[in-house]
Amino acid sequence: MAEELVFYTNPMSRGRVARWMLEEIGQPYRTEYLDYGTTMKAPEYLSINPMGKVPAIKHGDTVVTEGAAICAYLAETFPQAGLAPTAAERGRYFRWMFFAAGPMEMAVTNRALGFEIPAERLRMAGCGSLDHIFDALEQAVSASPFIAGDRFTAADVYVGSHVGWGLNFGTIEKRQAFIDYWSRVSDRDAYRRGNEIDNAAMPKQTNA
Repeated sequence: MAEELVFYTNPMSRGRVARWMLEEIGQPYRTEYLDYGTTMKAPEYLSINPMGKVPAIKHGDTVVTEGAAICAYLAETFPQAGLAPTAAERGRYFRWMFFAAGPMEMAVTNRALGFEIPAERLRMAGCGSLDHIFDALEQAVSASPFIAGDRFTAADVYVGSHVGWGLNFGTIEKRQAFIDYWSRVSDRDAYRRGNEIDNAAMPKQTNA
């Protein structure tokens, strides 16, 4: 019997990234919806993720948290989906996936919270300046149709989610390269299915 795949999430969270990836791999999974401040901080879930945050997955006895790690784990665990990198793609795949998970998310979050790193302290900040983030990202998404090369991979699920979210909520500059990249990566049945599932779950969650 195949090991059960359980997905812990809230439809108004970064769990949407993992949902998209789960839909991409085409494997059966069970969803456990959690509410902020209650079930997300309950002992049962803290035994899965001591941070009390989503998303997380449990695959048999293996627990994976953090969106980028979930995407990478699922791509490698279910290679038949064709979303893991080839040898030629591996460098760009990991480079840009973790660029989005690290400096990009940090810099975007800092700006959204109204925090600007003083110019004289930028060398101390691993994320650097947001302008430099956008310039680097623009070069990356302009170099090839997808972030790791000529085909869609799990890195596009993760990087693309950040770009799409940022364009939608105004936290990423609406540069044409970003708009074009998001249009390419989001034109997928798995993305649409994931959105439909989470959108349908939102009323139940928000009215609870």
